[in-house]
Amino acid sequence: MSMPGRSAPAIVLAALVLAAGVVRAKTVALQVAVTSNEAARRVDVSIGGSPFTSYVWPERLRKPVLYPLHSASGTLITRGWPLDPRPGERTDHPHQVGLWFVYGDVDGVDFWNNSEALTPEEQAKMGTIVHRRIVDARGGADSGTLTVDMDWIGPGNVTFLHERATFTFRGDATSRTVDRTATLTAADRPVVFNDNKEGLFGMRVARQLEQPSTTPDTFTDASGRATTVKVLDNTGITGSYTSSEGKTGDAVWGTRGKWTMLTGQIGTEALTLAIFDHPKNFAFPTHWHARGYGLFAANPVGQKALSEGKEPPLEMKLEPGASVTFRYRLVILNGKATPDRIEREYAVFTAGKDPQ
Repeated sequence: MSMPGRSAPAIVLAALVLAAGVVRAKTVALQVAVTSNEAARRVDVSIGGSPFTSYVWPERLRKPVLYPLHSASGTLITRGWPLDPRPGERTDHPHQVGLWFVYGDVDGVDFWNNSEALTPEEQAKMGTIVHRRIVDARGGADSGTLTVDMDWIGPGNVTFLHERATFTFRGDATSRTVDRTATLTAADRPVVFNDNKEGLFGMRVARQLEQPSTTPDTFTDASGRATTVKVLDNTGITGSYTSSEGKTGDAVWGTRGKWTMLTGQIGTEALTLAIFDHPKNFAFPTHWHARGYGLFAANPVGQKALSEGKEPPLEMKLEPGASVTFRYRLVILNGKATPDRIEREYAVFTAGKDPQ
């Protein structure tokens, strides 16, 4: 018997909807505000009226960073220490703050490990990335952009590189994204990025997103300084890495992949963070400097160091005035995403489209 007022196709469609259980509504991009406060050495970014992140260059840091970073629901997903310590956090690697772009061996100079924790004599041998100016800062109905100029300064106040970085910020009810396009230009001398494990685009995540650890470990930086990472209480520690090549957990470290995601939970909120490498980047696909203690970084140049000698050493050389551009995306999703979901997000990124 037919149902009055409804066609057979409509009935079939309704049955399919009921079987699916949920129909996902099209996401709606939120308004992005980008507000400069140079006197306070920061640019604040809000999405849909809620804080997302800030570009900051406080005197106590040796590089500008995005800090802190929030999920769409407002949860802090970056470590607070040393700027804003939170209970239960690790207090290792004081140079790992927020989201950054920096490298461990540029003509033999370490830009990665510089921090106020070093002695003045040690700092004098390190590299510093200095914010120079805000080129452009603007919000918008569905995205916001920030373009800044920086200089990479080596010992003796010698300029190695000029950097122009453009950040694009987007978000909706369940996601946040940051795109960073960084163009490095050699100053008046050749510059070589030597094979080194410590680079390039990375972040330090909140304690809850670390992988559970059962033994202490000691990590040595490029200059031979050792840092011991202790075993802490693993209650509520839920992080787990998965790469585009199917590697999981600690097995991700040092392997190549076009993307890696980190899933975990903070309180009752499940979260997924993913970093995307771009096919146009140097030495694509990148190696992953992804550590269980919360360091999550993509490093295209550390080929020998991150393959533990299985691949030959690699270097990236720029002649005076020559440039190289890197493109990365960080995605922060509410919920535990599947690799298939991240693969779809990655396809959007490489197609040059806005996040869906």
